[in-house]
Amino acid sequence: MGTIDLDQGDPDFVKELAGQSGGQIRACFTCRTCVASCPISAINREFNPAKIIRMALYGLKEEILKSAFIWLCTTCYACQERCPQGVSITDFMTHLKNMAIKEGHAPPGIRAQLKLVKGEGRIYPIDDFDNKKRNKAGLPPLPTSCDAIKELFL
Repeated sequence: MGTIDLDQGDPDFVKELAGQSGGQIRACFTCRTCVASCPISAINREFNPAKIIRMALYGLKEEILKSAFIWLCTTCYACQERCPQGVSITDFMTHLKNMAIKEGHAPPGIRAQLKLVKGEGRIYPIDDFDNKKRNKAGLPPLPTSCDAIKELFL
């Protein structure tokens, strides 16, 4: 996240967010409690929830949705639980990720996971070898197919 160009702002993006889960982000007064609470911010300065909220309020839709930094959120809820304004930051980050996917901006790893889930029903497909290991450990077998997932992607 380098310099922010406010001339690139999209006021419709702010309206779109207000109609969705991000409506309450306007309550953010940039106290940075979210940043101080975030385990990812502690090890990677690229991820800064307060800055992402600010960018959203400035309407920087393309810069946010095309970025790699929104994918760093682990949805641990530490920021959301500590926000003095009650902003649903984790839910907001999830909403941004969903928007990015819908607009075709998912990183390659996320696209690969989505392909696995669509095809196999889970990120780590279970096969007969896995069930043999489970049997040796005294565990019951798991289903090797997940047909229920197909209903989600009709």
